[in-house]
Formats: sequence, structure tokens, C-alpha cells
Amino acid sequence: MEWESRMTGASLIGVPRGCIDETSWQAFQDALVAAVKDAAAAGVPLFLDLADLKYMSSKGLRVLTIGKREADSAGVALTLARPNDRIREILAISHYDRIIPVSDTLEG
Repeated sequence: MEWESRMTGASLIGVPRGCIDETSWQAFQDALVAAVKDAAAAGVPLFLDLADLKYMSSKGLRVLTIGKREADSAGVALTLARPNDRIREILAISHYDRIIPVSDTLEG
């Protein structure tokens, strides 16, 4: 899993790439929690751009739960953006698309 963060004028965008599984979930968690803190400090929403994510295991979903909890505590709006078909299916099967807002764009 690779991670990139970039600030736009109105939001912070976190971009995980590759696979989030048993070997990479901790790096994903560290990056997501740091991004939530950065978004809170800047007073902007956080979008996770999932377009280049190939796979997410249950450990990755658990990290999303932690990220959502951290975002809620920090007053940061967290949105899962641009999921590809595979990730969209994982989110739907696990009902995470009902827990965390999903958007087809990187805009609120």
C-alpha cells in the first residue's frame, strides 16, 4: 500500500494505492489517522480517493472504522471518494457505504 496526501483549497485528499491487507493495514491506519489530524488542524474535510485501491481486507475495513471514529471526534467530515467497482462492492457487502459517505467525486 502506498499513500499520498494533498491539500486542495477546500479539502485534504488522502490517496491509498495498491492493496490494504494483513501486511499493510497498520501503515494505512497510521496514514489515515495522521490525515484526520491534518484535516482537523486545517479545518477542512477529508476525502479518501479510492480510485487506485485494488483490494481492502477486513483489517482495512476495521481501519476505516477507526478513521471514522477519529474524524467524528475531531469534527472532520470523512468521505470515501471515487471507489472503483471492486472497492464499491466490498463497501456495499460490508455495509460501510451506510456508515461513511461515499461520493463519485472529490468534492463535497
